[in-house]
Amino acid sequence: MAVETERIPARSRRLGDRLAVLGERDFTRFFIGYTTSLLGSSMAPVAVAFAVLDGSGTGAGAGTGAGSGTDLGWVMAARILPVVLVLLAGGVIADRLGSRRLMLGTDVLRGLVQALFAALLAAGHAPVWVMVVLVAVWGIGEGLFMPAFGAIVPDLVRRKELLADGNTLLGLSRSVSTVAGPALAGLVTATSGPATVLLIDAVTYGVGALALAGLRLPDRPRAADGGSMLRELRSGWSEFTARPWLWITTAQMGLFNLLVWAPFLVLGPLTAQRELGGARAWGLVMGVYGAGAVLGGLLMLGRRPGRPLAVATVAGLAWALPSAALAAGAGLPWVVAGALAAGVGSAVCGTLFGTTTQRWVPAELLGRLTSFGALGAFVLGPLGLAAAGPLADRFGAGRVLLLGAVWQVAAGVVVLGVPAVRNRRWEEGPGD
Repeated sequence: MAVETERIPARSRRLGDRLAVLGERDFTRFFIGYTTSLLGSSMAPVAVAFAVLDGSGTGAGAGTGAGSGTDLGWVMAARILPVVLVLLAGGVIADRLGSRRLMLGTDVLRGLVQALFAALLAAGHAPVWVMVVLVAVWGIGEGLFMPAFGAIVPDLVRRKELLADGNTLLGLSRSVSTVAGPALAGLVTATSGPATVLLIDAVTYGVGALALAGLRLPDRPRAADGGSMLRELRSGWSEFTARPWLWITTAQMGLFNLLVWAPFLVLGPLTAQRELGGARAWGLVMGVYGAGAVLGGLLMLGRRPGRPLAVATVAGLAWALPSAALAAGAGLPWVVAGALAAGVGSAVCGTLFGTTTQRWVPAELLGRLTSFGALGAFVLGPLGLAAAGPLADRFGAGRVLLLGAVWQVAAGVVVLGVPAVRNRRWEEGPGD
């Protein structure tokens, strides 16, 4: 299928022109704060995990390996569950109060939580139940932040032709932090302990809050006051389901996380341990995936496909490759190549799906519709993570991975056959 691309002057493909969005004051201020905060956030899970497993917050048990896998499971679940539970509320609040206010509040909340967590660990007074409570509050902040983040980006970029480049740079910061954060956290945890990492995270949230406080954003339409939260959720749901391109791609992403990504994350390390050489091989696979995401982001700078959803869907087919390579028993080079392609595809998908939502959803609805999209995309992921192991025990890891690869290709073909997705054009605007 031929894909049209918006005509861009040749000079705009130079690096300086592709980074023109950094000339937008508010975007640049936010980008610096968000990237700093994101680096700290990507470090924190490593520190929390070792704090639990080493018993670092239990006083006499510190450093003795007093924690258990069960304890770690409780703490990790305490972070994920609140995110899912408050996503929809976050969308309503963002539309009512404005994204900047909500994000500023959540940065302050999460910074205070991490500072308290660090202090308790340093003092040896953080038993597992305290960690669960603190991580749950941290998760509430994350769940409220997510829809507000999706809604604020159009306000940060005044020149709308640069919106895709803004999303690309934000995606690049996520990709880089995903690789750099855990590595840096491991080093700091080993030398100074998990409390130091969490204190660093608290400081980075402060940087993010200062950046948000300094923004000068235009006035935007807000959701009507006076209605109940339930009423506004119903209104948002009606608007969400009235846009086939939005709910179809959301459903596709939700099933992807259930059938493709979750089994890959669980069964990939298992297969690597049995057939590819162990943890070092799996680390290489995931490292190359992250590098592919960075490469995909760089390739997207300055490019605006005429039919962005079609391009995003085609790029998403690459996610089938690493699962297929593992299922086929291919050697490590083939799995790594598949992971590289999937990483590139993930960056292209993330940029184009995010940008199209921001371009085609009215500002007063963007928080709620973003929250519905995020909830639909991620709510089935935990089920996939839980089911992957038992299904592999029954049917074999290769068959489960192959099912995911076949599903990804078949779903992509079906979605491309939907006119509302295939024919959406870049120049269309809100309400189209």
